[in-house]
Amino acid sequence: MTPEQLSTAVRDVLTGLVERGALALPDGPPERVTVERPRQQGHGDWATNVAMQLAKKAATSPRELAELLAADLREVDGVGAVEVAGPGFLNITVDAAAQGTLAAEIVAAGSSYGTSGAMAGQRVNVEFISANPTGPLHLGHTRWAVVGDALARVLQAAGAVVAREFYINDRGNQMNLFGASVEARALGREVPENGYHGGYVADVAAEVVAERPDLVDLEGTARTEAFREAAYAVQLRQQRDQLERFGTRFDVWFSERSLHESQDVATGLETLREQGHLFDADGALWMRTTDFDDDKDRVLIKSDGDLTYFASDTAYYVDKRRRGFDVCVYLLGADHHGYVNRLRAMAACAGDDPDRNIEVLIGQLVKIMKDGEELKLSKRAGTLVTLEELVDLIGVDALRYTLSRYPADSPLTLDVAEMTKQSSDNPVFYVQYAHARVASLIRNAADLGLAPDPAAFDPSLLTHEKEGALLRTLAELPRVVAGAAELREPHRVARYLEELAGDYHRFYDACRVLPQGDEEPGDLHRARLVLVAATRTVLANGLELLGVSAPERM
Repeated sequence: MTPEQLSTAVRDVLTGLVERGALALPDGPPERVTVERPRQQGHGDWATNVAMQLAKKAATSPRELAELLAADLREVDGVGAVEVAGPGFLNITVDAAAQGTLAAEIVAAGSSYGTSGAMAGQRVNVEFISANPTGPLHLGHTRWAVVGDALARVLQAAGAVVAREFYINDRGNQMNLFGASVEARALGREVPENGYHGGYVADVAAEVVAERPDLVDLEGTARTEAFREAAYAVQLRQQRDQLERFGTRFDVWFSERSLHESQDVATGLETLREQGHLFDADGALWMRTTDFDDDKDRVLIKSDGDLTYFASDTAYYVDKRRRGFDVCVYLLGADHHGYVNRLRAMAACAGDDPDRNIEVLIGQLVKIMKDGEELKLSKRAGTLVTLEELVDLIGVDALRYTLSRYPADSPLTLDVAEMTKQSSDNPVFYVQYAHARVASLIRNAADLGLAPDPAAFDPSLLTHEKEGALLRTLAELPRVVAGAAELREPHRVARYLEELAGDYHRFYDACRVLPQGDEEPGDLHRARLVLVAATRTVLANGLELLGVSAPERM
């Protein structure tokens, strides 16, 4: 019996009490009753404080309402015992058969276990990397490549329709400087002083010339522009390949240029003009964002006729909304903290509700330490630590898991040795080892002619304390995923997996699953094997939400 099933049972009891006149609730029973694991062992399997929440509305005391609820809850199938504690808590114990049945339900559900319809009907755009195609992706991008992808995964698991979006900053002087730098390297010349000097520029130049040897025969502006476009294509392809190797895939690669080439900027500004939030002053076009808590109004078109970056940002947001997204989520770096109010004000100026239609998540910096020294970043100097280098140094799974297990707004200092250590002190190893241990046990069972059979086991045999603890943790996955989606905190999944791995290891140490020696397989062995298979499913599903593999062997 899951907490969701218990929540429904408590609500049904409340409804029944109201219908037969035993309880008066002017607003009716709540849509959802919160059921949680009790803080102290021995206080049942689940607990709820619903009586304390509703007592005032019901014109009774919490304790009296709890006693009333407990009497009916004790008659619900699957409920073994209900105790009233303290001022009105309900501690609920599920009978073993009802609790053990969950193992079969999980195995039957397979990869769909943990999903829900909590966000059904919502269309969410998650933009979690915005980069210039002028160099490799670096550590700052790496954190968002993990957190943004994990967030998209939990949103989808909660029922939302999600688009992962990469915003290509392919317009402006930086593109010209990058093109000129690649051209110089291709021609054996010095890179312009304000250009890009990293070693990767020579590699891009070599690849461009290999693909388009004719470019070196061009002259003047035509050659510079041709190198810029060819270098752009090469660098963007490399960024795609790096992310693909890292397990992060985008549904949309959106070009800033396209906003201007398609006249979407002009269309977006016209939308804002219709809302009445644009004005002219000092020869420039402004947006009156101070109407919506921004610290100053923002220029969209400068007095010389050039568009500002904010004009592109505005048109881009309007474009997303026109594509049908209800919520636009932006994941931005720590240096973009000042963007929060202006983006919210922009959404309000476009006629939207900034509390509903736009969300801006700010991520903090990450430091990677190796041998006691920080790996430094500097794109211009060419000493940046790239995503590709980090993957080679740390590995995809260790890097993804480690970056996903912390709140995005927490500054991080991570050590290469700790992330790659193969011991229980390393969280990713601890969780992956639990899955590998489960897979090994199931292989060993197969050698004995045993296989998990959810249709033919006795769930009432799973009465051991460690079996109950494991089942209760398995029951939590759907709620953990829904909470991670609602709160935009995918790190909750990682922390849950670590708790689950601990419960499984303790179960394994206390409860023998397979027969030994000449012992004949019994019903208890079969029941425990189904529980093991359910654990395997949940570990794999949770790791998949983080984009981390579930190894069969370690």
